[in-house]
Amino acid sequence: MDGEAAPVSLHNFSARLWERPVHFHVMRLTGSLFLWVGAAPQLRNLAVAVCSRYDSIPVATSLFGDASDTASASLAQRLARKTSKQVFVSYNLPNTDSNFALLVEGRIKEEMEAFPGKF
Repeated sequence: MDGEAAPVSLHNFSARLWERPVHFHVMRLTGSLFLWVGAAPQLRNLAVAVCSRYDSIPVATSLFGDASDTASASLAQRLARKTSKQVFVSYNLPNTDSNFALLVEGRIKEEMEAFPGKF
């Protein structure tokens, strides 16, 4: 595997946002990405987004969990657009307002810029 990227790469990081701990788990796979976001170890939902050659906006859908909670699908869609990969997201934070969700997404983008090979 000289010079080749490993087929699976794991990356974990945490942040304290509005005095609340938020943990992130990234699993980079060949051509895809899995991102888990939460404060406690649980998997309440899962969404996936993929880029389409027919539209500039990636297609996203909820795979399981409450379909009315669009946080996972929305984040997957934005990350798929940014990475041009199939992106799975499980966003497991209690109902938060949009300002908090923007902080979470901002923290993910900071990590992507600091460690692009992990995404």
